[in-house]
This record gives sequence, C-alpha cells and structure tokens, in this order.
Amino acid sequence: MTIANDTIEYLREHSLIITTAESCTAGEIVMLLSEVPGSGQLIECGYVVYSPQAKQRLLHVSSATLQNFNLTSVEVASEMAIGALRDSTANVAVATTGILGPDDMDGIKAGTVCFAWAFQLDDRAYLFAAREWFPGSRSEVQTRASEFALQQLPTVHRRALRGEGGWSR
Repeated sequence: MTIANDTIEYLREHSLIITTAESCTAGEIVMLLSEVPGSGQLIECGYVVYSPQAKQRLLHVSSATLQNFNLTSVEVASEMAIGALRDSTANVAVATTGILGPDDMDGIKAGTVCFAWAFQLDDRAYLFAAREWFPGSRSEVQTRASEFALQQLPTVHRRALRGEGGWSR
C-alpha cells in the first residue's frame, strides 16, 4: 500500500473530508490522493498558493503574520490550514509552505518545510503544526514533504480526538 492509499483509507474510516493549502508542494498532496480510486468522495478541494498575495486573498493569511514570521513559518502554515478549513466544507485541512532549493533563502536552509493540520470535529477546531528539513533536490524535497504531510495526518488526528490542539474558530 502507498501512503496515499493508507491516507484515503484512514479518511474513509474516520469520515474525514480533506482540503489542502499547498505552497511548496504545489498540489502534490492532493494529486497523490487523487490517484487512489474512490478518493474523489474524500477530497473537497486543493489550493495552490505560492505568492504572499494569494495566501492573503484566498486563505486569509494576515499581512502581519507574513511580515513577522516569514513565508516559511509554522505561523503562516497554520493560517493557511485554518483559512482552507474555513473556506471549504472539509473537516480536515493540510497546509505546506517552504523552501525547496537549491539555495537557502532569508537565512532558512533549502529543504525546510512548515506544515499545519487543522480539524473541525463536532463543535471544536484543532490545529497542529511542524517544521521539518528534508535533504535532496527540489523534486525530492517536494515529494518527501507531501508524503510527510500525509503520514502525519493520522497521528495529529488522534491527538485531536484526545482533545489536544484546540482553538476557537
């Protein structure tokens, strides 16, 4: 089984509908999921937002967050996930933002990717974020980051089910 197959099965078992808000992964997360037969019932939409303006316009990332924390930050990834969740009918959102390389940027090492997972479960919302570094070429980092985002989804979902990571919507 592939990571995407496992994720689709997990989404199905837990009645989760996903949306993605992707910058550096450029839609690869939703593409991986879409390759699994029957996945269309579990994917609400996918946003690909590279520019700061797109992040602000489509996902409502605040300009203050962008200025204070940089595009490659868990704060921006978190606001991307929250924005995608609020703007969709999904109950889980996965967001990515990072630097694929080959060069470092703004003092951040190439291969650094920030992630966020947001869940709407009944009347409560939950948010989790992480920052990781992946070695390799641009395409290798993109694929590793996409797979990491999917691999971590069940772990953070279980944390949400335990009541960790709550926030007010």
